[in-house]
Amino acid sequence: MRSYLLRRLPSALLVLFAASFLIFTILRLVPGDPATSLAGPDASPATVAAIRDRLGLDAPLLSQYAHWIGSLLTGDLGPSYAIGGEVSDLIGDGLGATTELTLAALLFVVVLGTAFGILGATSRSRWIRSAIRVTTTAALAVPPFVSGVLLVVLLAVALGVLPPGGRVAFLDAPDLAAQYLLLPALCLALPSAAVLGRYLKDGIERALAEDYIRTATAAGVAPRRLLWRHALPNALPPVVTLLGMQTGHLLGGAVLVEAIFAWPGLGQLAEQGLQRRDYPVVQDLLLLLVAVFVVVQLLTDLVYAWLDPRIRWE
Repeated sequence: MRSYLLRRLPSALLVLFAASFLIFTILRLVPGDPATSLAGPDASPATVAAIRDRLGLDAPLLSQYAHWIGSLLTGDLGPSYAIGGEVSDLIGDGLGATTELTLAALLFVVVLGTAFGILGATSRSRWIRSAIRVTTTAALAVPPFVSGVLLVVLLAVALGVLPPGGRVAFLDAPDLAAQYLLLPALCLALPSAAVLGRYLKDGIERALAEDYIRTATAAGVAPRRLLWRHALPNALPPVVTLLGMQTGHLLGGAVLVEAIFAWPGLGQLAEQGLQRRDYPVVQDLLLLLVAVFVVVQLLTDLVYAWLDPRIRWE
């Protein structure tokens, strides 16, 4: 397993390097100038030039990129241009809220996706299978900004059982924090849970159609034992890979969901940074999300290799 991990590390580092260069380049192509935004609409060209010199924006792009990468390697993220404060402090303040939302959504994805997959593949009730099919189709077809509004209208406005937005820290009031977390986590999890459920359903159905399952059924082995001891383990390796990919989608979707439910996480920080052309905040935040995605994919590959030894041998 260690040698397998060492073989995967160079490609992961290459992805991070390529992502950093793309993020840096694309941000500079976005219309707008941080110095002009900071100086204001009535500032003189000399004032704008002085701000650009103070921020280092008049240096060649490759020099700016090298300075950014060097600062990252030393752990110094530097100050924010427009929002104010150190970038590390800003990201640290929002990271806990986004991590909390993403983990809660991931729990929903695993629970709902597993239920959708197992019931859809094994239930003998046509109504249950049809209900699961309709639910997963709706979860995939309806975008989060629509499902989020519908959840707020139904559960927060009409029924009044959950708060419509905001956040309470778990350490302050765990029961109240769970109520504030439920709606955004469910909204974020529904599309990924639908994808996972459909993928797991197809995998279980393929496993149950194998000859050895038919032989075991004819020999009188209980269907529940066949499902949990044979069909489900055989269907898990590709599902684990899919779950790792969906974790990346959860991180990306959290930006939109946080805006819908006024969740004070990294999504709101990214929105503020983009609006104010705050390069250090946006590029550090985007690279952090890419790094998290790369680490999740690496862990996913390790779990896949542990479930299927043939991957390690190859």
